[in-house]
Amino acid sequence: MKSFATLAFLASPCAAQYTSGSTIVNDLEYIESLNSVPDSLWKAAPQERFDGMTFDDVRGLMGTRLSHISEHLDETLHDDFYAAIADVPDAFDARTEWKELIHPIRDQQQCGSCWAFSSSEVLSDRVAIAQKKPSPVLSPEDMVSCDKKDDGCQGGSLPDAWSYLKNTGIVTDSCMPYSAGGGKAPKCTKKCADSESFTRTHAKSAYAINGVVNMQKDIVTSGPIQIGFQVYRSFMSYKSGVYHKHKHEGQPEGGHAVKIVGYGTDAGKDYWVVANSWGVNWGEEGFFRMLRGKNECGIEKMGPPYAGLPAIADEDLIVV
Repeated sequence: MKSFATLAFLASPCAAQYTSGSTIVNDLEYIESLNSVPDSLWKAAPQERFDGMTFDDVRGLMGTRLSHISEHLDETLHDDFYAAIADVPDAFDARTEWKELIHPIRDQQQCGSCWAFSSSEVLSDRVAIAQKKPSPVLSPEDMVSCDKKDDGCQGGSLPDAWSYLKNTGIVTDSCMPYSAGGGKAPKCTKKCADSESFTRTHAKSAYAINGVVNMQKDIVTSGPIQIGFQVYRSFMSYKSGVYHKHKHEGQPEGGHAVKIVGYGTDAGKDYWVVANSWGVNWGEEGFFRMLRGKNECGIEKMGPPYAGLPAIADEDLIVV
């Protein structure tokens, strides 16, 4: 049986509209109330990314249909795979471990395409890591316009996104630049916008990841992973620190997909280091840290966490 949260998000990629949705995200009184919460591990501040926007406006960015890891255990790697990996370090950051191979923060703009951004970015990073050299950014637009199992700017799921990367593959961002930022996906094309050949790179494997330790082992050995989580209103005002929702927050705003690049500990609090797709004028220059080991906002179970290994040999490239 599917969980209540799964059914809710399958019904719509965004949570229901609330009467308070017309509230401005950068409302100073609201931000002051967030910073006055006792024992909070993070700070809120007005976000340039959301200047003049309401919570209704921002809710459209949450375009991920979440499902629990328990529904995807048959899609995980065998336990022996992770058992063979030695203990992981206490802290790890893919940005320093594989310097200049991790692709930069991007902005999905006003399209619910987080599912496409984070999955394509994970594969982009893993291609570069496997090749041990910088690689082109892969195109989220390809997925938004051409992945028929998902719903473009209206949402998508992590398993379906990785199915597309494995079975169809994806072109470069220069071949198919992002143009769905206004909220409408253009028609799928089979011709590059530039002079390069229409060549798809694909994942040779795609799998769910069960458990915090396995998530860490996967990041340390192969690179960033994709995760999904439930977004609460306070998250939109995150500026710095280790994020966790506040106790008074009840109903989430929607589902969001992002890329975990590492983990660490701050003042005794374990956290994930996560790349968002809301541009560099949000959070910690586009990144955020979230409490680790507590399934905060469903981050360790509700995506479910997903990744894949790249197919990088010449015969792995599909020319259409």
